[in-house]
Amino acid sequence: MQCLYYADSAKILGGEQVSPYALDFERELGDNFPFCQDLVDGTVRHLTKIDALVSKYARNWTIERMSVVDRAILRMAAYELVFSAEKTPAPAVIDEAIELAKKYSTDNSGKFINGLLDQLKKERK
Repeated sequence: MQCLYYADSAKILGGEQVSPYALDFERELGDNFPFCQDLVDGTVRHLTKIDALVSKYARNWTIERMSVVDRAILRMAAYELVFSAEKTPAPAVIDEAIELAKKYSTDNSGKFINGLLDQLKKERK
């Protein structure tokens, strides 16, 4: 999430520009790094489709109006729900996204993210 947040804030969310920032977390994440690297790379790779899906379910909101933190969480969770080959159980993805929102965003973000991801999980194949 931090990598996606930084890249979005710096307006470099796209392609190879993000990968070097993900490497900053390799030592900290240890054995979990490949999974996290997949989340970042997959989110960037499918960003246009992810933003379209999030927009589809975000009633009265646009991607641009969302906070950078909420966008990073939603994009990452949307990738994991819809595009990831790992197929982490949907409730686990949603719960983790809610926890990230509660920790790093506003008081209302957890509810907003929960409602949006609950709808977006319909896209899972």
